[in-house]
Amino acid sequence: MTADQGTNIMKIRLTINGKAMTATLADNATAKDFLSLLPMTLTLEDYAATEKIGYLPRKLSTAGAPAGSDPAVGDIAYYAPWGNLAVFYADAPYARGLIPLGRLDPGIEALSVPGRPKVTIDSVGK
Repeated sequence: MTADQGTNIMKIRLTINGKAMTATLADNATAKDFLSLLPMTLTLEDYAATEKIGYLPRKLSTAGAPAGSDPAVGDIAYYAPWGNLAVFYADAPYARGLIPLGRLDPGIEALSVPGRPKVTIDSVGK
């Protein structure tokens, strides 16, 4: 364990219909590549009554990524096969190709919006 572990915290803000949520990104190559795309605005759509998804402008790096993950409420992930961002508002089963990007800080209420809302994502300091 090195002295600087845990000090490279990457924070982002997601704003939907004027409601902002913050999230902490994971320290992995995929999350760092995602951060390089910010700021951006995506149109979200509901998927499987468990997550809001939005398609990124390009595929992200999957270097060193796990084969998949088992998402929980509040998780933010990248689904490599489709190239989309996924923000989970319900638990979902393990999915191959799902790479953890980070986790919403407490409060997912802004996700409970009908239709196809736009989300603006930007970095919050570095």
